Amino acid sequence: MTNFPQPVRTIDCNDIAADAAFVHLSTIADLRVDLRYATPQNFMNRDMYSPLDCAWVHADAAHALRAAIATLKSQRPEVTLIVLDALRPHRVQQAMWDALDGTPLTAYLANPARGSIHSYGMAVDVTLVNAQGNELDMGTPFDDMTERSHPALEAQHLQTGALSALQISNRKLLRDAMTAAGFHGISTEWWHFDCGDRNVVRETFARVL
Repeated sequence: MTNFPQPVRTIDCNDIAADAAFVHLSTIADLRVDLRYATPQNFMNRDMYSPLDCAWVHADAAHALRAAIATLKSQRPEVTLIVLDALRPHRVQQAMWDALDGTPLTAYLANPARGSIHSYGMAVDVTLVNAQGNELDMGTPFDDMTERSHPALEAQHLQTGALSALQISNRKLLRDAMTAAGFHGISTEWWHFDCGDRNVVRETFARVL
């Protein structure tokens, strides 16, 4: 049984297909999906999701993703979003936290006791791809747990040459589209965006187990 420090509404991941509050990523037009935690291509080096289907977001986040795609289509029609992570059940967040516990790398994860916004279907990890399906150069790969991934340090990295002007421009294109759609980026990961206020999400949305 999962114990939380305060009352939290929960739903099992296996039940969300029948819940109208969630939208499957495959139903969002012009969105590409490559869930890295359903493959070994992530910092855990193993599939963290199977047999669970984690290609879901809350309906609010789905609406915002559609808006971001529309913005990109109007500005750069050859570019679109690809989702690298969306719904991350609490059980997976706990496993990731346990793997990094006691190391400085926990700074890149939400403590599962508090709850990752991914676990509410209200956060996505995304990047941009061109018409050929190739990812735009963002200066680091997804899940790169170094300061080069930090949006807050981009000006410094540009000065030192750690990031190029093109890489920062690509990040800005992504950020601008996501922000215009109502998402909020964070200071340490160029790929991560929350939909809505974190405190409100944790207090009012159901956490997926």
